[in-house]
Amino acid sequence: MADISLPATYVDGFHDKDAVLKMTYNPLGNTGMKPSVLSFGASSLGSVFRKTDNSESHQVVKYLIKNGINYVDVAPWYGHGKAETVLGEGLQGVPREAYYVTTKIGRYLPEVDKMFDFRAERTIQSVDESLQRLGLDYVDVIQIHDMEFAPDLDIIVNETLPALQKVKDSGKAKFIGITGYPLGNFKKVLERSTVQVDTVLTYCHACMNDNSLAEHLPYFKEKGVGVVNASPISMGLLTDRGPASWHPAKSDVKDTCAKAAAYCQEKGVDISRLALAFTLRQSIPTTLFSTASLVNAKKNLDGLYTPLTALEEQTSREVMDRFMKPLNNKNWEGEEVKEYWENLGRK
Repeated sequence: MADISLPATYVDGFHDKDAVLKMTYNPLGNTGMKPSVLSFGASSLGSVFRKTDNSESHQVVKYLIKNGINYVDVAPWYGHGKAETVLGEGLQGVPREAYYVTTKIGRYLPEVDKMFDFRAERTIQSVDESLQRLGLDYVDVIQIHDMEFAPDLDIIVNETLPALQKVKDSGKAKFIGITGYPLGNFKKVLERSTVQVDTVLTYCHACMNDNSLAEHLPYFKEKGVGVVNASPISMGLLTDRGPASWHPAKSDVKDTCAKAAAYCQEKGVDISRLALAFTLRQSIPTTLFSTASLVNAKKNLDGLYTPLTALEEQTSREVMDRFMKPLNNKNWEGEEVKEYWENLGRK
């Protein structure tokens, strides 16, 4: 008789059973999938944050899946195909039933005039390219990448989503998802689409500095749409080292988060640990984190199972009251889109 506390992705003889039993798995909308509460964003494998070692990346993939993480998200945009290729190599020897894998279409190359393409023909071609790089026959979810960069949402509704329906009908994907930063776009597309959308993926909206995703969760639940969250550290804002120079947040948000990080350091507390704990307490099926470091992969899993100390809990409350709540969920919606269209106009 099967152990009912083990997820459907559990493979006897491959997984560390004790690790899988420790992991929490949550339903993802009406898909029937139950991803791990912490999931793996494979963008790091494309060397998007730093130069990475492919052999270590392969170890990270196998380590995380063996230890209970069963949901892996990637895209052609990450390293412009490299992340998918490295992930595919890392998945060799891993039973296909042991994980869910999701990728995206729509965002491709660094040149501004080649960055986005939401046309149906390119969409279908992109899926085939991704499957080849991944070495797979199908993905579990195929998603539209950052749909706010489309000339308008009509293209998403009338052209891109119907193309993804064809992909789904062909058996190359089981479910269809949409992704982006602006939360308001999800409802607009869900209300208008004749194609069933199964998941939404957004980022930096379930964080200490911006927890506005919480307001939208009841709507997604009512619609039976699974929510995938990303970047509990708000793309580096909630770290000791701070965000990269390209981070689109306004200076007041960056300054406030830097002060919060410094305050945590004074207390001997790691703000990133507080940030992850804050996010994991939300009612969200799964949250993506990314790393190409085996040490950091283990650290993230350890962080999931190590409760905050009394000092960390106290510091977290103080950080929220003193620094984060006054920000009132301030975000950078529209900043990147505006810059994109300005740069495209100059081309």
